[in-house]
Amino acid sequence: MAKMKIAIGSDHAGHHYRIALIDHLESLGYSVIDLGPPSADSVDYPDFVHPVAEALNQGDVEMGIVLCGSGNGVAMTANKHARIRAALCWNMEIAKLARLHNDANVIAIPARYVSEDLATRMVDVFLNTKFEGGRHQKRVDKISC
Repeated sequence: MAKMKIAIGSDHAGHHYRIALIDHLESLGYSVIDLGPPSADSVDYPDFVHPVAEALNQGDVEMGIVLCGSGNGVAMTANKHARIRAALCWNMEIAKLARLHNDANVIAIPARYVSEDLATRMVDVFLNTKFEGGRHQKRVDKISC
């Protein structure tokens, strides 16, 4: 069975983690679309997050990963798009609950506040946790404006 397609984007603060996550995910058989940036030079995160959200909304990918220093800017940007549910995650339990209860389709990672190892483990749990549905579905249905 083919693994899912994932889009990933960051700013300069998340650049090194993004590269490490791409290597990790590709080693597991995921297809990853790297939406940049090409270096750790200072950039504006919306320029790299909007394309992640657009790839999801167009059906080109099934999940998204976005990274910046605090994770807040990338989460806010992604969440401006309809049908995007980006969750700011800083530990394993939050990453799991974001999928389990909120059907999040984008994980936002605060690269300056979590280790690379924790970021990798959060992505793994995020991608491998299924939405529970049930009582949570009606809540998720009320998110979009």
